[in-house]
Amino acid sequence: MKRAGTALLAALTVAGLTAAAPAHAEPPGYGTHPAPAHCTGTAPVVCHFDVAPGTYRVSVLLGGDTAGRTDVTAEARRSMLAETATAAGETVRRTFTVNVRDPEGEPTGPAGSPGLDLRFGGQAPRVVDLRVTPAPRTPQILLAGDSTVCDQPSAPYTGWGQQLPRYFGGGTSVANYADSGEGSQSFLDNPALFPVLLSQVRPRDLVLIQLAHNDKQTPADVYRANLSTMIERVRGRGGRPVLVTPIVRRWFNSDGTLDNGIALNVNGLGVDLPAEMRSLAAAKGVPLIDLTALTKRRVEELGPEDSKALFLYNEARDNTHTSVRGATEFAALVQGELHALGLVGRSVR
Repeated sequence: MKRAGTALLAALTVAGLTAAAPAHAEPPGYGTHPAPAHCTGTAPVVCHFDVAPGTYRVSVLLGGDTAGRTDVTAEARRSMLAETATAAGETVRRTFTVNVRDPEGEPTGPAGSPGLDLRFGGQAPRVVDLRVTPAPRTPQILLAGDSTVCDQPSAPYTGWGQQLPRYFGGGTSVANYADSGEGSQSFLDNPALFPVLLSQVRPRDLVLIQLAHNDKQTPADVYRANLSTMIERVRGRGGRPVLVTPIVRRWFNSDGTLDNGIALNVNGLGVDLPAEMRSLAAAKGVPLIDLTALTKRRVEELGPEDSKALFLYNEARDNTHTSVRGATEFAALVQGELHALGLVGRSVR
């Protein structure tokens, strides 16, 4: 991947990382010209900025002299902008915020590449102008979760936290610390997980906690204690914890419902983990997103056959992990509930 050119790096350094030079010096109409100097390719267009870990606001001008359809992902396959259509001769500006960290994906996964990586894809990507600005004071949503939430490294696996940024513009940063295989105890104890997340929490930041899928043998009192510890430590930093019940597993009864322990995350000890989380939220005065109920409703609405597309049944006979479509739909449910609770503004579609 081509690095940002010397002139661009000089501009970033001289400005104290307060602004970046335009990615393209030509007038609007890019789409049939070569890629900007620090980018490669045309479909997709892949761009790299040598910046330090932090929060960056990205402003892009899409469109050009030919019709286009452009989406944007960043870092570890995070969806930043849904596919956006532009007519021939039309340009539109969009902004979004990217959390750049090390490792760039799962906290216990590969480091990835340093700096900020952007990928302009879609049916016909068109990029006129690209600007990157440090935004260290941007409000954050930090995620604590498992493989159904995390920034999955390889397609087709996709966590709902990976799709959440697309529903926010430049005014909110999503920092996804979810990690595959984690339960409430391991996430709390691993120095690379909750302790690192906690160190990044600032006053008024939201911390969404969805941990249950891997609490397969966790007693109810231990589960509640682990979540309570996270709640109190987040509050101690001035953050706002939000409990999120786990997404359902696609495990149908013969009557087309998901009313069984496997689907609804009742663990091997008979502990109804979503019910424990609901009860704890009420006791602690913590906002709750009942994603178990929301995803149950959606999966049952689609039924045994059509719901396969939300998960990876067709690809891997996997009824737990979500496809891009499933993760995108479930992320929209999370954003909708955050808005309904008055914790965020309207979504960016």
